Amino acid sequence: MTLIRWNPFRTLASLPLEVERFFEDFGLSTDTVWVPSVDVTETDDAYELKAELPGMKKEDIHVSIEDNVLCLKGEKKQESESKTKNVHRIERMYGKFERSFRIPNGVKTNEIKAKYENGILTVRLPKAEEAKRKEIPVSIE
Repeated sequence: MTLIRWNPFRTLASLPLEVERFFEDFGLSTDTVWVPSVDVTETDDAYELKAELPGMKKEDIHVSIEDNVLCLKGEKKQESESKTKNVHRIERMYGKFERSFRIPNGVKTNEIKAKYENGILTVRLPKAEEAKRKEIPVSIE
């Protein structure tokens, strides 16, 4: 029987990698027309994701969690133009979108909250107590 020495710092060493995986986007749907810009920040207590969704209604935005993946979906509907107007240019993006993010270990998934205000969707992912950064002073002899 082989004995393996337990290293309590192994989990701590993988924490930056787990955080980096959170920023990776994956699984974009093939029928996605546009991709909203997203910022992800971190504090001692939580991760926060902010997505730009200007001109959308709250009812057209869906946030869900499945298998430790946070998924943002929705559809930005084009305003119906009057038949008497001649359109010369349309630069604004419309249609369906989908963004997916892996949730890092140590997030309280049952306490994730989302808020939509002034065209910005904010999703707060609170950290579990053991995932919060702690500074432990070490005495020097």
